Amino acid sequence: MGTHKKTRKFQVKKIIGQRDARLKKNQETGKTTDSKQRKDDDVIREAPQVSSALFFQYNTALVPPYNVLVDTNFISHTVQKKLELLSTMMDCLYAKCIPIITDCVMAELEKLGQKYRIALRIARDERWERLKCGHKGTYADDCIVDRVMRHKIYIVATNDRDLKRRIRKVPGVPIMSVARGKYVIERLPGMCSTCHKIDFLPVEGSYAATLLDFQSRG
Repeated sequence: MGTHKKTRKFQVKKIIGQRDARLKKNQETGKTTDSKQRKDDDVIREAPQVSSALFFQYNTALVPPYNVLVDTNFISHTVQKKLELLSTMMDCLYAKCIPIITDCVMAELEKLGQKYRIALRIARDERWERLKCGHKGTYADDCIVDRVMRHKIYIVATNDRDLKRRIRKVPGVPIMSVARGKYVIERLPGMCSTCHKIDFLPVEGSYAATLLDFQSRG
């Protein structure tokens, strides 16, 4: 009968890891992380979304029918998304709208050539209001910014990032743009921090006011 082969046994030293929770220093850090998590839980991470229609309370000159200054970029995006200009505006604002085309916007569309012939045809529609420009050149952005700074009765319809950034610096002027297959409107710049406490009061004569009146009677 053979003998069992013996192997040398090595003694292994048991060592606790540096991040073990049983260590005193790790217990102290664990308490601090728990306190931080409690503080983070108390902080409100997400504020309730406020209706963008609130901007009507911050500019009393914005009343139906709304005057919408239309940019070249906005018309081209409308054509790309296959939207109808006037009806989509009314769906966005729930009131009558007057699209306004300036001479410089028309000149820009004419310069763009055959690629923008459909956009030019839409801009030439007789239902829209035309504004004459007295400035030199055909750069529409400066013209639109100058008009809204002098008269805060317009909603600016554009998808141009640079023009949006310039318009946001002008308090009291909302911006309409094409997004997600429809028209969306931004809140006014310079709104107070307590705007979420104010209820939306529809403008008299608007579709929203008529709808609320009908619901209250029913």
